[in-house]
Amino acid sequence: MTSILITGGAGFIGANFVPFFLKKYQDYNIVNLDKLTYAGDLSNLSEIEANHSRYTFIQGDICDRQLIEELFEQYDIRGVIHFAAESHVDNSISGPEAFINTNVNGTFTLIDVARKYWMNAPFEYKKEYKNCRFHHISTDEVYGTLGETGLFTEDTPYAPNSPYSASKASSDLIVRSYFHTYGMQVVTTNCSNNYGPKQHKEKLIPTIIRKALAEESIPIYGDGKNVRDWLYVLDHCKGIDLVYHKGKVGETYNIGGRNERNNLYIVDKICSILDSKQPLSNGKSYKELITFVKDRPGHDKRYAIDATKIENQLNWKADEDFESGIVKTVDWYLRR
Repeated sequence: MTSILITGGAGFIGANFVPFFLKKYQDYNIVNLDKLTYAGDLSNLSEIEANHSRYTFIQGDICDRQLIEELFEQYDIRGVIHFAAESHVDNSISGPEAFINTNVNGTFTLIDVARKYWMNAPFEYKKEYKNCRFHHISTDEVYGTLGETGLFTEDTPYAPNSPYSASKASSDLIVRSYFHTYGMQVVTTNCSNNYGPKQHKEKLIPTIIRKALAEESIPIYGDGKNVRDWLYVLDHCKGIDLVYHKGKVGETYNIGGRNERNNLYIVDKICSILDSKQPLSNGKSYKELITFVKDRPGHDKRYAIDATKIENQLNWKADEDFESGIVKTVDWYLRR
């Protein structure tokens, strides 16, 4: 039985990944380390039995080196899948320090402990740890913003525009350096905007659904024409699984849904679904609740990922397009 450390497993993507991974692989013990800040919620993992024989939850901080070292020793960690991050852009604008601490210092602490536990010297793995791998989860925001055309590829130069994306870019480069300097077996994935069950209520799609159902104004930044490439969270989990097991060491893989939609389309689509599934008692459309608010500072205009590399090299493809995924997402929130 191999023990895998998953960080941030009570957050949105991690909490979708952990049950998926536990179910798919019967020979893994999962140690889930999460600080349980505003972004982490153990109710996201309610489908995992409290006494599951192959699952352990630890509340703790990835910046706590002593704790990380103890976890590696106690559970003999043989792999890391690193989700844990401060990820709310608005929060990074008002309080950037936490993003530097967690995303930069936390990633450094994790990978450095892993290096010392798995390796004798640069490019020399301990015999019993020769297949151990560190998988770093990142974002397309490290690439900056696009014009009306073009796509982010793995070779796009980094140009982060917010404290959040700058901290993630920094963590990506730390991971890269451990491959080139120490010969560590690392892989990195940069994903487009995720959506689906368990997403934090402050994010765009949960906010639209929550505000609509409360019959409150639905806030949309600026003119609503900011474009994102939307990726259903379970499709992202499947991509992470593929890269962790089959991705080439030292490589980066972009995971995107090929579903570019602007915020106006997103809010219109969700309101139409809600009009059908849970109509307002007054007979009006939820669309009448849409309001435009002052744009946030440094709001990137467009992101879009070219996922050709992972599609061709690892045979990954998204099972959901936005129109199918958003219905599943709305249904999940309605059931709650």
